[in-house]
Amino acid sequence: MTRVDVGQDLGSFRSVARGLLARGVPPEQVLFEEARRRQASLLETESVADVAPGPSLSVPSAFLELAERVACHRSPERWALLYRVLWRLTHGERRLLEVVSDADVYRLTSLEKAVQRDAHKMKAFVRFRRVEREGQEHFVAWHRPDHLIVPYVAPFFARRFPSMRWSILTPDACVHWDLERLTFGEGVPRSEAPEGDALEELWSAYYVSTFNPARLNVRAMRAEMPKKHWATLPEARLIPELVRKAPERTASMVAPRLEPSEASRFLPASRELPALAAAARGCRACPLHERASQTVFGEGPAPAEVMLVGEQPGDTEDREGRPFLGPAGQLLDEVLERVGLRREALYVTNAVKHFGWTGEEKQRLHAKPGRREVLACKAWLEAEVAAVRPRMIVCLGATAAQAFLGPGFRINLSRGQVFETPWAKAWMATFHPSALLRMPDERSRAEARAHFEEDLRRVVDTLRALPA
Repeated sequence: MTRVDVGQDLGSFRSVARGLLARGVPPEQVLFEEARRRQASLLETESVADVAPGPSLSVPSAFLELAERVACHRSPERWALLYRVLWRLTHGERRLLEVVSDADVYRLTSLEKAVQRDAHKMKAFVRFRRVEREGQEHFVAWHRPDHLIVPYVAPFFARRFPSMRWSILTPDACVHWDLERLTFGEGVPRSEAPEGDALEELWSAYYVSTFNPARLNVRAMRAEMPKKHWATLPEARLIPELVRKAPERTASMVAPRLEPSEASRFLPASRELPALAAAARGCRACPLHERASQTVFGEGPAPAEVMLVGEQPGDTEDREGRPFLGPAGQLLDEVLERVGLRREALYVTNAVKHFGWTGEEKQRLHAKPGRREVLACKAWLEAEVAAVRPRMIVCLGATAAQAFLGPGFRINLSRGQVFETPWAKAWMATFHPSALLRMPDERSRAEARAHFEEDLRRVVDTLRALPA
């Protein structure tokens, strides 16, 4: 076994790799150890301090580009992997890199992708702070990359900020730009970097002004902006509050831009519930009325503590003329009773008042209403809210929630959260009972039902906490 000391840079690897290839040492006979990290080994090895460089080799340019990035990976296996692929390229497998299913190639490209992702995050998350050094303006940033990417990414910052003196400090290495050239040094601790400057307030204001709550995806944001970087991002302290207020801000953004509801021309002069229900029977605001048996308006007291809003009537509701009577309604009644809510004390309605269906009359299949139908019916929903004056609105399903907050609302991200909105002091979205019934297996249904019950218990707790 030949043990080879190699540095943490590609140049060191290239030198020893040429020497090994010149001597004809196969990959399985080589043990690479990084000079800075080598520890005593129990293996019986032949220690080789220096391997004399061999003649220049002809290898595909794609390998050289790949090696430049893989060398930045923190994995100690990278050198053995690079040498193994290099050996194969120079021993009859010239087109090896084109075989993406090959185990070595696959692992090599995986390391490369990890480095590329880390480089992207460094470019996105470095935040400079302004300091004074010897009477000159200087900008300093702290970053903690996953891999050894500082030399690889530094030229990007030199091109991006050529006219300012800056330094990027990391635990592994530091890079400095003096307006003419890049210089590198040893890594430093976080305490060496400044904590903040006057520019952060301006940057925070800019971040708030450009934050789009309608496009918020918390899961994707956490994946793209890992929490370990939040300490050095001025905007990070704003994120929890921006996420909390996203539904309210979405509502204020969307509401003024919604098209006027087609149902507005069918509204009666009196906005009491009986008059609204009677007028809704003649609504022709969207094509759904053509196939539906009748309008299914909401029912319940006014005022009411809670207003439940579903998507649209189902087959049973369409035939009977009342909301939530079918299997979904039976499940809703059961859960309401379990959490201590009496249905007769609630106002129950749907965002869309006619049953949309496909198929034959003998087997009418539910058809999800589109944005057109939701907007067309919005005037009825708003009139019901005004008449019922609920302390809390609970939307069952995404369609009902989006009728209030627009298509940007994502129930999988904000389910069960309580918000204050223009329509009620408390507003929440949760599952539609029919979604639970459609779950593919018993375990999924049980888990979803547990969440559904938990959300409705939160309704009870929220009502108790609201001021009288």
